[in-house]
Amino acid sequence: MDIDIERFARLGIRRAQDLVLQLPLRYEDLTRITPIGDLVPGVPAQVEGEVVRVEVRPRPRRTLTIELADASGRIGLRFFHFYGSQVKQLQAGRRLRVSGEPRSSLFGFEMVHPQYRVAHPGMALPDRLTPVYPSAAGISQASLRRAIGQALECTELVETVPGRRLADLGLPGFAGALRLLHGPPPDVKAPALADRSHPAWRRIILDELLAQQVSLRRARAARSALAAEPLADGGLAARLLGNLPFELTGAQRRAWSRIRDDLARAQPMNRLLQGDVGSGKTVVAALAAAQAIGSGHQVAIMAPTEILADQHARKLRPWFEAIGIRVELLTGSVRERDKRRVREAVATREVGLLIGTHALIEQGVEFSSLGLVVVDEQHRFGVAQRIRLTGKSGERLPHQLMMSATPIPRTLAMTYYADLEVTVIDELPPGRSPIVTRLLPESRREELVERVAAAAGAGRQVYWVCPLIEEAADTDGEAGAASGGGRRPISRRQREALELQTAIETHRELSEALAPLVVGLVHGRLPAVEKQAVMEAFGRGDIAVLVATTVIEVGVDVPNASLMVVEHAERFGLAQLHQLRGRVGRGTARSACVLMYRAPLSPTARSRLRIMQESNDGFEIARHDLMLRGPGEILGARQSGVPLLRYADLERDADLVEVARELAGADGAGSGLRVDELLDRWYGGREDFLRA
Repeated sequence: MDIDIERFARLGIRRAQDLVLQLPLRYEDLTRITPIGDLVPGVPAQVEGEVVRVEVRPRPRRTLTIELADASGRIGLRFFHFYGSQVKQLQAGRRLRVSGEPRSSLFGFEMVHPQYRVAHPGMALPDRLTPVYPSAAGISQASLRRAIGQALECTELVETVPGRRLADLGLPGFAGALRLLHGPPPDVKAPALADRSHPAWRRIILDELLAQQVSLRRARAARSALAAEPLADGGLAARLLGNLPFELTGAQRRAWSRIRDDLARAQPMNRLLQGDVGSGKTVVAALAAAQAIGSGHQVAIMAPTEILADQHARKLRPWFEAIGIRVELLTGSVRERDKRRVREAVATREVGLLIGTHALIEQGVEFSSLGLVVVDEQHRFGVAQRIRLTGKSGERLPHQLMMSATPIPRTLAMTYYADLEVTVIDELPPGRSPIVTRLLPESRREELVERVAAAAGAGRQVYWVCPLIEEAADTDGEAGAASGGGRRPISRRQREALELQTAIETHRELSEALAPLVVGLVHGRLPAVEKQAVMEAFGRGDIAVLVATTVIEVGVDVPNASLMVVEHAERFGLAQLHQLRGRVGRGTARSACVLMYRAPLSPTARSRLRIMQESNDGFEIARHDLMLRGPGEILGARQSGVPLLRYADLERDADLVEVARELAGADGAGSGLRVDELLDRWYGGREDFLRA
């Protein structure tokens, strides 16, 4: 069949296979006619009758009203958007078949903007429930149903799972499940079929989970067959470890042992190192870098922000220079003359460790021998960016170590990271003080300012984080509170301007209220040199209170900072609140995080803040975050490569996740599965992400 690619592209549809996987949101029962006298308010129904009155009312809003009658009663139809041709078509005496949701009005029942067709004598009723599909502007339900019907006729719906396994699971075949979902007979109740625990839905969900598991495990198996330089000389890493002014925790030692063994192999390492805020991932990454450099190769560490990249450089440079290794920093704000100097030194292998932001993947940055790539806060980078960085290693792939301070629940990790080895640092370094979290309504702001003044006056340092204005958030409180409930979404430029304005205003107010204490200000639009100067001053203790936007979410390590204030905390997601809270509690002083909120709170926002108050466990917080927001928000930019699950839900379908993992096999070969057809069905060759 021919598909109007341009028309359907907005729905992600490129071919017939994509059409058959465009599954309904709900169903309308147009298989029967309900007498108008039998209608129930709020229950969708289809009626048929004769137009007895047509009127266009100019006030208070131009409205087309129609009265429709059958033998049992009358109902009003109201249209706010209509054309002159409709008025001519819907003339008195015309017979109409109308479907919609009846509601009570002053004059009986009415339907607002119902679907309607001119009825003809003997016009047959559908023999199936009518599906309602996700659509887009310019694509009508009728055209979508027609295209999907044609696709079902011309597409071979291959069974990809052995019948005996489906029988064991009590699931139908793929073709039967798909045809049932697209055109259920009237004896199948629409509410039951809309429930994704229905066997037909579970068969489709299993297929989707299988495709994901097979593709990721195939990628893992394919990667293990590739060649990488074995980085086995641990002498430099041992020297670095001996020079550290602290002992590794047990969790750090276990993580380092696994990574050390991975680096020594001739296959490229692809490991995710995750750990809670402050668990010491950077030290483990530094040991990996030392082993790679000691084996005669170079290392690149890529961070998402200049603040984080600068923080890594400041921490790692003294450690590596003490063992004779040159470290350089490359970010967008580095002067061009200095960039040229760094690029030349990297190309001639004078630099062993290069730390930077996206500047590392720019043209002109060429490594002499890149053996290890470390990507910090990996969920903030897209697949294409990581491919470009690893591509700077020449013919052989470099080893890859990705780090994340956003703990990933087990179910999420085994579903979305089946292509990675995952190592968890589940222990904080000794001496870290516990963080007490308090909730405070905005009405007690003056009291909070007094508390900040007392803390700063006693020599403690304070972060004051201004709200993020985010109109695209996936949590009820974030989107609603940030944009004022039902207001029109604001642009990114407007959002940044509002955030900056809020930070500047808060800085002015606190400077006046806390004088003579020094109050600093840092935000994303501050020139890099000024931003660095402010952070250095805060690190030295010259600034008592730092007003900031979320640029300090990651990478800031000031042990003397022991109080964190997050203004309008209801506008932030759980993961971000946990990251912000992790900026304190890095020293020995008792630390606190105050989440100031504006009442009234939405149920979702109230739930988030309560979770933050009750738990410091990043994995517990991540579990709740998964339930509240779903996987896409947590995984971030990785999803520019790994397809989000369209129909599966990791909590609801946890049993099918386990089945899919088993059926896929360790190498993605999927014993008894039609894996090529499975992957073509769901991905259609769009698997470039497997290289990342």
